[in-house]
Amino acid sequence: MQIFGVDIGGSGIKGAPVDLDRGDLAQERHKVLTPHPATPDGVADGVADVVKNFDWTGTVGITFPGVVTGGTVRTAANVDKAWIGVDAAQLIGGRLGLPVTVLNDADAAGIAEMTFGAGRDRKGTVILLTFGTGIGSALFRDGSLVPNTELGHLELHGHDAETRASTKAKEDEDLSWHHWAHRVQKYLEHVEMLFSPELFIIGGGVSRKADKFLPLIEGVRAEIVPAQLQNNAGIVGAAMAASSR
Repeated sequence: MQIFGVDIGGSGIKGAPVDLDRGDLAQERHKVLTPHPATPDGVADGVADVVKNFDWTGTVGITFPGVVTGGTVRTAANVDKAWIGVDAAQLIGGRLGLPVTVLNDADAAGIAEMTFGAGRDRKGTVILLTFGTGIGSALFRDGSLVPNTELGHLELHGHDAETRASTKAKEDEDLSWHHWAHRVQKYLEHVEMLFSPELFIIGGGVSRKADKFLPLIEGVRAEIVPAQLQNNAGIVGAAMAASSR
């Protein structure tokens, strides 16, 4: 069975049909740049460009980088604030003329990793963290999702954690892997103090380079592993969410 998944990020909008039996992309993904400012209409146009690239006519699952309840956006840290209060499912569904499901981006990635990736068959408390333009989070207890946790906005040294430890912070400040890993370590220690997880899964595009920074992280009791689906996890999870509704 195939469902289309789209992952809206701060820098790019990417999507592809997903093979739900394998938990992998059925075709090579297509990506367009996220418009700046990332207004509702501009982002909806970007999603339409991605979906139309495949001539897709079925159900679509879509991630959003913020809190989403019942298809409506409640927060918008890394896209235009005009999103707040918008029924994203109605807006994008109307633009596509297709049925859509919209959920938090990290929650989607977590669903995929817990089913097909690094969290498969893991019980207890598992936290997936996506490092990119911001820091997204997905919290699971015995495989069940606690949605919309947004742990990237925990305060760390007087700042939103994602302004210190995201991949964007590394790039903007030209941090070495060692310096950035130290910041990530401090963040993980803070999250661990609050939730005592058995496992951290590190996702986002930087997960492809896990060997450059994970060995530098010390002092965290929980196991830390890179996401197995890497930066495709959001697309896969979006399709999974759409298939279950």
